Amino acid sequence: ALGDVPQNGTFTVTMTRLRSSDSGTYRCGIGSTKQGLYISINLTVLPDAAVSRPTQLVRGDLHGSVTILCPSGDTQSHHKRFWCKVGRRSCTLIASSDGFVGRRYQGRIVITPQDSSGASKVLINDLKKEDSGLYLCGTQGPRGQESLQEVVLLVATASALPRRPKFLSGTVGGSLSFQCHHDPKGTYEKKYLCRWQGGSCPLLLDDEGFVLESYRGRIQMSSSHPEHGSFTVLLRQLREEDEGWYWCGARSGHTELTASLKLLIHKGTCSSWDPGTATAPSPAAPSTARHGSMADVMGTVPKDTTVASVTHGTTVASVTKDTTMDTVTKDTMGTVPKDTTVASDSKPNLTLVVDLPSSSGEPRLLPAVLPALLLLICITITILTLAKIKLQKQTGK
Repeated sequence: ALGDVPQNGTFTVTMTRLRSSDSGTYRCGIGSTKQGLYISINLTVLPDAAVSRPTQLVRGDLHGSVTILCPSGDTQSHHKRFWCKVGRRSCTLIASSDGFVGRRYQGRIVITPQDSSGASKVLINDLKKEDSGLYLCGTQGPRGQESLQEVVLLVATASALPRRPKFLSGTVGGSLSFQCHHDPKGTYEKKYLCRWQGGSCPLLLDDEGFVLESYRGRIQMSSSHPEHGSFTVLLRQLREEDEGWYWCGARSGHTELTASLKLLIHKGTCSSWDPGTATAPSPAAPSTARHGSMADVMGTVPKDTTVASVTHGTTVASVTKDTTMDTVTKDTMGTVPKDTTVASDSKPNLTLVVDLPSSSGEPRLLPAVLPALLLLICITITILTLAKIKLQKQTGK
């Protein structure tokens, strides 16, 4: 468009919807094209030009979580969204919406889908000291990187947040429960559990009653304690495919408090109670302490059921509901054979199968010692007989 300003002796030229092909040399003048007065103007259209935004400062606690808002200039959800850390010469890609996640961020970063405005969020938990730094988030379109947002992340070196164990252990067919924690002073619109996979976290259940179809009948939010800042999740009928990363979350406005944990599933016989809040691990499964699991996970025995001490020489013991029992000591359990299993049915009864040797060790040693002992007796008798015969011959002479 051409605009004339005669009182100033000037005119203006306005170009809109610039394209890369608009780059070039232009003449601006009066009179004929070749003989009039003119000046040459070089126009360069930058394909990667981005709208400048103020740098976003985000603070996080060590072992805690942060929410980073990444605004977008368009609503083209098919454009790849990315999160990278700025270095001296380049920006190292950490995660993108196409499923890429860096090795150090496995299980602890999510780039959310774009909302109606085209904006998305980057959620990071289990913050580490080395996470501090300068980052860029934006979209990757046909013309390169667009809608860039600079973010400075500062992770506090000292934190009042406890470092909670990140690993849980369960057995195929068993059950387990665990607690998700949040700030008891906060107000939250939704509390939820999702399953982390490749940089995304599909919702499994929330406190509004939603349960993913494939998990119905197997998962529930069994209790919530807002005053203590926690809620409990119960997962039954464990399967091998349940192994993986899970996120606990609590949403307050645009901010989401998240925490990640990894579930390890082992094959073997298990003891489980329904509707108990924990799974009794089988001897074949590694202990929860080995994986640093939460204290809330294993070890809550159903009401009225206790465990009795097992003495040496006991072969099979059956413990049923309402049976009062003592404690199985560490030394006693150390003698349980490798093939010993703990079996149960869906009822609250618990059957404990134990095969322990006696303290003297005779039942174990007798089969090995008896043949050697008999052989020694036979050799002794033979030697004595030969000696007697030799003595008789000498006496006869």
